[in-house]
Amino acid sequence: MPDNEAEILNLFNMSEFIAAAWNFFCLMAPYLLIGFLVAGLLKVFVPAESIHTHLGGKGLFPIIKASLFGVPLPLCSCSVLPVCASLRKRGASRGAATAFIISTPQTGVDSIFVTYSLLGGVFAVLRPLAAFLSGLTGGILVDLASRKDNTSQVTHLERKECGHAIQAHPSSAPHKHWWITLIQHSLVELPRDMARPLITGTVVAGLISVLLPKGIFENFLGTGISSLFLMGLMGIPVYVCAMASVPVAAALMIKGVSPGAALVFLMTGPATNIASIVTLNKIIGAKATVIYMVTVGITAIVAGFAVNAFLRGLIKIKTPEMAVSHPNPVFTGLGVLLSVIFLAAWLTGRKKTSKCGME
Repeated sequence: MPDNEAEILNLFNMSEFIAAAWNFFCLMAPYLLIGFLVAGLLKVFVPAESIHTHLGGKGLFPIIKASLFGVPLPLCSCSVLPVCASLRKRGASRGAATAFIISTPQTGVDSIFVTYSLLGGVFAVLRPLAAFLSGLTGGILVDLASRKDNTSQVTHLERKECGHAIQAHPSSAPHKHWWITLIQHSLVELPRDMARPLITGTVVAGLISVLLPKGIFENFLGTGISSLFLMGLMGIPVYVCAMASVPVAAALMIKGVSPGAALVFLMTGPATNIASIVTLNKIIGAKATVIYMVTVGITAIVAGFAVNAFLRGLIKIKTPEMAVSHPNPVFTGLGVLLSVIFLAAWLTGRKKTSKCGME
């Protein structure tokens, strides 16, 4: 066999790829299961109607509440759109709606646990904090830019999306059999919606771990502010949900991407994509959409720069090799359990076409 063919075969070792992807999955499994449970509790005891009620009105306080409400909700940049349209229809200002749509897709209670599982406690704190601050910043800027426009009218698209959102989020107190809703949402709906993007992210992380030599991104992108801009440019147009972005970010860091650049990807990837930007233009207007995009990009770069400058030494990531060198039967068992849950959820809902998000 020619030397170059042998090198190609050595470069892509299928068994190493499967092991790397599986180890990433197992490292996330216990935290992901906890995240699903907490997300289910949120759905049961925090009705969506209360979110609409609290985010109505003008001024700074609704913007602050919109950013806070958005942080724990497991909604991606596509599934958050009908909720945003519903907020506008119910009287929320453009600023509050923008704050909500910026902070919500960047993170969620489930992805916070997954972030901790692979990227450690510092990232698990930084990520929701950055989501809140970026949402607050964008909401304030949009509110200031929109004060001359006092109209509360919404477009036909908003009415359509709002109707969908109201039906999907009934405004009722927890049912007497609340545990049925909890199980349904935690073990069926969320796993069904999250399975495809999460597995895709895990596969991409495994490919990065096996195919790319260590240090390649550090040598190619460098560690300065230019690497932050490049990661932002890569993250803004792509569609990746908050949870699926975590293993990809971990794999990039293993190969030399700085923690700050990884944070830029974690903020811009889930918060924006081409499809949601086009739709958002119809919901909050062109001016607010431009502010939304600029805010996400600039706040991500500022946050990434701050991490590299002040917190880089505190970042401790977990690699797939750790699962091999320190085998943990509990993590492996929970990985198998999570696989079964994903498979069962997919089989029960395979006729549905929902993407990453929360019903």
